[in-house]
Amino acid sequence: MFCIGPHLSTTGGFLKMGQTAVEIGANTFQYFTRNPRGGRAKAIDPADAAALIALMEEEQFGPVMAHAPYTLNPCSDKPSVREFAMQTMADDLVRTEYLPGNFYNFHPGSHVGQGIEAGITLIAKQLNTLLTSDLTTTVLLETMTGKGSEIGGSFEELREICDRVSLADKLGICLDTCHIHDAGYDIVGDLDGVLTEFDRVIGLERLQAIHLNDSKNLRGAKKDRHAVIGGGELGLAALTRVINHPVLRVLPFFLETPNELPGYAEEIRLLRQLRV
Repeated sequence: MFCIGPHLSTTGGFLKMGQTAVEIGANTFQYFTRNPRGGRAKAIDPADAAALIALMEEEQFGPVMAHAPYTLNPCSDKPSVREFAMQTMADDLVRTEYLPGNFYNFHPGSHVGQGIEAGITLIAKQLNTLLTSDLTTTVLLETMTGKGSEIGGSFEELREICDRVSLADKLGICLDTCHIHDAGYDIVGDLDGVLTEFDRVIGLERLQAIHLNDSKNLRGAKKDRHAVIGGGELGLAALTRVINHPVLRVLPFFLETPNELPGYAEEIRLLRQLRV
């Protein structure tokens, strides 16, 4: 089953997001757990969550993805920022269990001058503190562009985090097509080679989801500026190869393109046409 969906606003609650996804032709979606710049999250209505679960079963949805706020930085040099990351992720992982068996995605963080080794150590420490054996949510590290002191711009950095987390079955990777292109991986000219490298370094069994985005930047720019599908440097042909690749086609795809709902609907319609 081809699972593809947009990034939706939580305004209106869980069921509303599911209904909106259906209306635009999606069978999954991504949402922020709270304001993407941080802050307190709204209380969850268990009945609303149950209604979404029923809708997802009825419409044969794939897994949905919760996304952590951008301000979550478990490897900051400031103890207060690390504590915010710890408390926020802890709260988020309680909240995601209202929709059991789905994904929670986060940007690994920026070491802000401490060095990659120190940053990876702090990220793994937070994950080892928070991941428990009874958690049904799979936590995903997102591939990043590597701009500034950002961690996760290389497969090796993500592998280092994974290797230091005790409950390996609770952790996976979300591959962002814009991000790895901006990080320097040639998914336009050598998608097979990139996936072979991913498998060698991390292992394809850890790859759980795809952020399907075009990029406004040339490969290796390390900037992170998303473009609409087919409207950037990756181009429609390359993204068509991504959604049809035998390794990737079984995964859920989440759009983070600069769109409103009509634009998402058009992208979903187009990508369904290009799926073979």
